[in-house]
Amino acid sequence: MNVLIFGATGMVGQSVLRECLLDPHITNVVSIGRSATHQTQPKFREHVLKDITDLTELTDKLSSIDACFFCLGVSSVGMSEEKYHAITYDLTMNIATTLVRIQPQMTFVYVTGASTDSTEQGSSMWARVKGKTENALLKLPFKSAYMFRPGAILPKNGVKSKTKLYQTFIVILSPIFPLLQKWFPNAVIDSEQIGRAMISVARVGYPKAILESTEIRDASGR
Repeated sequence: MNVLIFGATGMVGQSVLRECLLDPHITNVVSIGRSATHQTQPKFREHVLKDITDLTELTDKLSSIDACFFCLGVSSVGMSEEKYHAITYDLTMNIATTLVRIQPQMTFVYVTGASTDSTEQGSSMWARVKGKTENALLKLPFKSAYMFRPGAILPKNGVKSKTKLYQTFIVILSPIFPLLQKWFPNAVIDSEQIGRAMISVARVGYPKAILESTEIRDASGR
């Protein structure tokens, strides 16, 4: 299986990248982003682009992709709805519509978050925008599409968050990670589980298009 990752330097992106590089079923991993991961494995290729929506020069390379793991995302804290919409909805849909034209037989996996609002009518700005993005992606003619809505993600295997505040909390809470998973099994998963789950739904599918933390854990097999 040939996979494409957007956002491989973020916490979720790092998680799925690690699992892809370890998985014998995956033969090629392509990363597209604004910054380099500095991975040097033989089956890995990355393209650092100033404008990640312009995939013109990569069309031939992307025509054989079987699955795209879209892990790009930003915090809405302190951001206007207009700007958050541009980054979250407009950017995602620009890339997704390009990819579906290049290779409609790929599976598209999009990472959103717990409490995403599918009605697009709720009071939470970020949840409305994420819900609008999910709904639009599910209408595109990909082979299949899955929306991942993780709650808390506990990093493993050296995975780190690019958000300083979140990484600080991770360092402080790391001694009780096993207890958090035990106390909140429906809300807490680890980075290995989300990476394995993304690969699994791309390879064999899943009965639901929208996966909350419990379904993500189930799909991961761990």
